[in-house]
Amino acid sequence: MATAILFSEALRERTAIRSTAPSASERFMTDLLSGRSSRDDYIALVAQNYFVYGALERAAEQRAADPVAAAFISPALTRLPAIREDLRFLIGDDWQDAISPLATTARYVDRIDSHAATSTGAFVAHHYTRYLGDLSGCAIIRTIMQRQFGFETNGVGFYLFAGIAKPKEFKSTYRAQLDAAGWNDEERESVIAEVGVAHRLTEELFEDLGAGRHRRAA
Repeated sequence: MATAILFSEALRERTAIRSTAPSASERFMTDLLSGRSSRDDYIALVAQNYFVYGALERAAEQRAADPVAAAFISPALTRLPAIREDLRFLIGDDWQDAISPLATTARYVDRIDSHAATSTGAFVAHHYTRYLGDLSGCAIIRTIMQRQFGFETNGVGFYLFAGIAKPKEFKSTYRAQLDAAGWNDEERESVIAEVGVAHRLTEELFEDLGAGRHRRAA
């Protein structure tokens, strides 16, 4: 008798990004991490994260009373205070007047507001996409940005998860919670589909940031 695949495994397998050549969205991060981008490009990324994580963490507040959603919400993951401090360091005290959402960011925020804030499955899909991705790459990105731009801890607070001593164990617990969520097949398919939407919105945002990079360099 075949062993049923765990939902966390199916989710990871079916939403994995596979490509043979860098897409426009991948090139933005590739250029940033390889030293071909400027400090302004990094600031642009942090600024857009402010709007995305603002929406996601508002959604977390709205879903906090739901027992399934609550299992995934942790203060150790909260990024918005760190983003605010990063922007204050990078731009200055008037940082809020200096930033605005890109069109792709606005669509991303709208999706979170209309789906993640109102549906537990959609909330978990967006939460999973952003925070587990952050935990997987935070140490590497933080180190590279520190080296490239001379940052210490200021400017890269977003990538510091001080409340999570063992990211690998945290992610394992998170995946176990996905398996224990009790969703039926239809609900699981809905979560997988929404993770796909979150990936697409992220890719579109990186493409927009990449286009802005060329404008900033002109």
